[in-house]
Amino acid sequence: MAQKTKKTQKVSAKQKAAKIQAAQEREAAAAAKKAKSERMKKVGIIAVTIILILALGLPTLGLSMCSNRAAETPAATSPTL
Repeated sequence: MAQKTKKTQKVSAKQKAAKIQAAQEREAAAAAKKAKSERMKKVGIIAVTIILILALGLPTLGLSMCSNRAAETPAATSPTL
């Protein structure tokens, strides 16, 4: 049987520190991206909510104003003598 030799690379302290630094930078970038995504999601939810409130509220307000005006004015169909 042939023996397998393990090749171990010796990493200097400087290289190890550089790898750790790069990993920390990747983690920070991922965290910032996630935070931005969360913020944009909240802004989107708020925008959709406002649009829905306006879309449902304005017609209702308009109809209620029209019905109030119709109640205040005399009916056009009643004859005046």
